[in-house]
Amino acid sequence: MRHLVLTGFMGAGKSSAATQLGKMLGRPVVDTDRLLERRLKSPIHKYFDKHGEPAFREHERALVAEVLASREPAVIALGGGALQSGKTRKQLAKHLVVYLELSSEAAWRRVKSSKRPLARDETAFHALLAKRRAHYEDTADAIIDNAPRGNVRQAAPWLGEMLEREPGERLIWANGKGWSYPAIFSPGVLARRDLWAAGDNGVTVSDRNLAKLNSWLKDGIVVPPGENSKTLARVEEICEQLAEREFERGRQLVAVGGGVVGDLAGFCAAVYQRGTPFVQVPTSLVAQVDSAYGGKTGVDLPAAKNYVGAYHQPEAVLVDTNALASLPRGELVSGYAEVVKTALIAGGRLWRRVSDGVDLKQAFDPWIVFECARTKLRVVAADERDANLRQILNLGHTIGHAIETAAGYGTLRHGEAVSIGLNGAMKLSGDEGLRKQVIALCRQAGLPVTVKGLDVEDVLAHIRLDKKRKGDNVPFVLVERPGAVTPGHAVPDADVRLAVKELIK
Repeated sequence: MRHLVLTGFMGAGKSSAATQLGKMLGRPVVDTDRLLERRLKSPIHKYFDKHGEPAFREHERALVAEVLASREPAVIALGGGALQSGKTRKQLAKHLVVYLELSSEAAWRRVKSSKRPLARDETAFHALLAKRRAHYEDTADAIIDNAPRGNVRQAAPWLGEMLEREPGERLIWANGKGWSYPAIFSPGVLARRDLWAAGDNGVTVSDRNLAKLNSWLKDGIVVPPGENSKTLARVEEICEQLAEREFERGRQLVAVGGGVVGDLAGFCAAVYQRGTPFVQVPTSLVAQVDSAYGGKTGVDLPAAKNYVGAYHQPEAVLVDTNALASLPRGELVSGYAEVVKTALIAGGRLWRRVSDGVDLKQAFDPWIVFECARTKLRVVAADERDANLRQILNLGHTIGHAIETAAGYGTLRHGEAVSIGLNGAMKLSGDEGLRKQVIALCRQAGLPVTVKGLDVEDVLAHIRLDKKRKGDNVPFVLVERPGAVTPGHAVPDADVRLAVKELIK
C-alpha cells in the first residue's frame, strides 16, 4: 500500500492539488496542516507565535508519522516544513512522493498577504526556500511545476499508474504553452513495451546497432547508425515506409535510440500527414540528458547541421538508464560533453556533482541524468522556440557544430565536437580558471578539446552559417560562472578567429 504524498514550499498549492487528485484517483484526502490545527485547537500562526517553531515541528512530526502509518491509501498534503524531519523523510521512502515545484518569486506572490508565520519577511522567505529545496528534490519520485495549477490534473493518470507499479520510477512533468508530457525515468523500461509501445498502434524507428540487441525492433523501421542518417533522403524513405504500412495520424511513432534516431523520427512525426504523435525512448547518454526533450527535431544539410527541422513535442519521454550500461565507451564519452554543458548552465548542486568528476567505467549516475533533464525542460518551458533563453542550450554548439560540419559528418561524434566547442566558448567567456576546469573534466572523460587537420577559414565560414545568425551577426552563448550562462553576445571577429585557431592543432 502506497500513499501519494504531496510536498512543496508555502504557496505551492498542495491542499488544492490533494483535493483534485483525491477525486481523480478515488482516494481520501488528508491535509496535515488542517488536521494539526484541529488537534492543537489553534490556527498554526497563533501556535507558532505562542509556543515557537520547535514545539510545532514536534507535533507535526508525530502526526505525519501517524498519517503515513494508516493502511487506507490516501492523498496526503504535507506542510511546507515537514521534510525538515529526517524521520519523516525516511518514512516517505515507501510512498509515492510528488514535489509541487514553484519558483521562489511565484510562491511569495501567492503567500505574502497571508498569515503564515514564515512569510512575514521576503528576504527570509526566499532564503528559507533555498535552504529546503534539496529536501524537496531528494525525496521526490515525481516533480511537477505547479504554475499553472492545471499541470497536476494532467499528470494525475500517470501518477495513478506509478502507484500501481513497483517503486523505483521517477517522473518530471514537462510543460510549456499549450503542451505537456511526462518524462519517466524507469530502470528496465526499454524491455517493458507495455508502457510505451501503444499496442498494435505503435511503429518503432531505431538503428541497426540497437536492433541487433533487441530483435523485436526489427519489426519496425530500422536505419543505419550515425549522423549520416540525418538527411532529407532518409526522411523520405521513412515516410514512404509509413505510408506502405498505412500508418494513420492517430497512431504513435516511437523513437528508440540515440540523438540521431530521436531527431530523425521526431521530424518524420512532425511532417508525416502534417503531424502524428510520437514517443521518445532515448538509449544514449546524449539523448537521455539532452536531445530527447524539448521538441526540437531535424536533419542536416551538407552546408550545416540541423538546418531543416520543426518543433514537435513528444507525447512522452521514457528513459531507461540501464540502457547506458550497454553503450560502447565512445558513445558514453561523447554524451558526457552534454552533461558538462548542462551542468554549467544549471550551476548549483548539478555543477558541484559533475565538477567532482565522473568515472565513466562505472554505471552512470541516474541522478545526473535526471537533473540534466530537469535543467533542459525548465529552460524549454520558458522559451520553447529559441526566442532568447533557450539559446543558452547551444553553449559550445556554435563552434562545435561548425567543426563537426567542416570535418565531415561522421568524422567526429557530436559530443566530441561539442567538447571542442566548449573549449572555444570558455575561451570567449574570458574566465581562464573555469576554462581550465572544463578542459580537465572533458579530458578526464576521454573527450578531445582540440582537433587536427581542419582549415581555420573553413570553420569560420561554417560559424557564419549558424542558424542563430541575424544578418552578419552570429550571437554566442557565454559563461560568467556556473549557473550564470547568457545568450546573444556579439563577439568581435578577431576574438572568434583567435579562439578557433587555438582549437585547431
